[in-house]
Amino acid sequence: MKNLNISLGVSVGLGLFYSPFSSLSAKDQDKKMNIVFLLADDLRWNSIGCFGNDVVHTPNLDRLAEAGVKFENTYVTTPISMVSRASILTGQYMSRHGINRFSKEIDEGSFADTYPSVLRRNGYYTGFVGKYGVGKIREDDFDYVNSYEGLHWMPLNGARINVLGKDENGLLYTKIQGDSIHVTDKNLNDAINFLENRPTDKPFCLSVSFFATHAQDNHHDQYRYKPSSEKYYQDIEIPMPVTSTPQHYYSLPPFIANEKCESRVRWHWRFDSPEKYQKYMKAYYRMVTEIDLAVGEIIEKLKEQGELDNTLIIFTGDNGYFQSDFQIADKWYAYEQSIRVPLIVFDPRIPAGRRGVSYEEIALNIDIAPTLVSASGSPVPNVMQGEDLSTIYLKKKHPRRDDFFFEHPFINNEEFIPSSQAVISIQEKYILYPHYGFQQYFDLRKDPLETDNAFLRLKDSRKMKKLKKRFQELKTMAK
Repeated sequence: MKNLNISLGVSVGLGLFYSPFSSLSAKDQDKKMNIVFLLADDLRWNSIGCFGNDVVHTPNLDRLAEAGVKFENTYVTTPISMVSRASILTGQYMSRHGINRFSKEIDEGSFADTYPSVLRRNGYYTGFVGKYGVGKIREDDFDYVNSYEGLHWMPLNGARINVLGKDENGLLYTKIQGDSIHVTDKNLNDAINFLENRPTDKPFCLSVSFFATHAQDNHHDQYRYKPSSEKYYQDIEIPMPVTSTPQHYYSLPPFIANEKCESRVRWHWRFDSPEKYQKYMKAYYRMVTEIDLAVGEIIEKLKEQGELDNTLIIFTGDNGYFQSDFQIADKWYAYEQSIRVPLIVFDPRIPAGRRGVSYEEIALNIDIAPTLVSASGSPVPNVMQGEDLSTIYLKKKHPRRDDFFFEHPFINNEEFIPSSQAVISIQEKYILYPHYGFQQYFDLRKDPLETDNAFLRLKDSRKMKKLKKRFQELKTMAK
């Protein structure tokens, strides 16, 4: 296994001896920083080691967090890929950017204010590889593009995918006749190709969007890792969430605790028996480890090229993920499992004494774009609604974010995935399902697992009136 070797540090297997990145050298002070943005799919906050997971192997990401900083309370404003990815590109809520379905693209006028477009206008060589997820990518929007998604194993050289049949859930058995490549390896190869062939007289911005850890939804295996990863997690038992019980399932709103609801359908695909849970969680973690290895290779290439100490690296996820919590699967709802993601930032400007720090401030996916634009030295477009996170870790003066607005659109029909809106802070959460008029309130200090909906007990209280007022304020501000 290849691990991240930083400065004079030495990596041995999965054990790491830490030595920090060197500081930004004097000769680099006047250069524009390069940018590498790494996005994993369906990766909730505690599915990597440095965010408290004692099972998963993520030594390179853990080491990156030691050399940079991490944000413990990072949320997406909408937990579904096309909306979240549009919010990452634009720095805007869905209410403003308007991407609320898979086929809808960011129009050319709006794309002009996304982070890759702003950086490109300001002299950056830009690249995008992997899952785009916001309609069909326009190749003219980047200098280098290789976009693909939907398959864990991709046919090569004219190979074909043959459908062999369906299982009891209607999911497909398939086999590739001919050469193939795992999608995470293709993500890595394309990223390395960009780094090796970019012009050396320009700063660069590379966005690497992994398809992992997303399931291949139509496939009977769901999480299709590489054979070389089979050795991981074989002799362990992954703990089941304490809320993975029928009692917790029926504590959900009745339109979610419904066998027709998509989150329950996918739970049956993946987690509805202890054996299936172990099989698929180990497969999921194997794909996490594969991402980690790819990240290590990308950072090694930056180091080899002498660019590491002048490159901002950000790693995060596009949304969280239910792993049989409440006996459901996937994302879409305002619960912590669905909306919290990891966020690691390595920034050469961080003083040595502040590296390895964990910040408790609320960070959002809409903060990525203004953070990247600001790091490039370019003006942040006024249409961006997020904040520059460097004002936190570089200890500049910044306003504190106490809460944020959550929104999830109407998808196909309300029975399939119900729409919802919320006001969320670290301490509490108010959720509205507008189609059903159903409301929830969770005191996250007393009820961190969100099992006690206290709304009916508090609906006429001063607290709830104040929270509803704040909900309306944030909803208006999101537009």
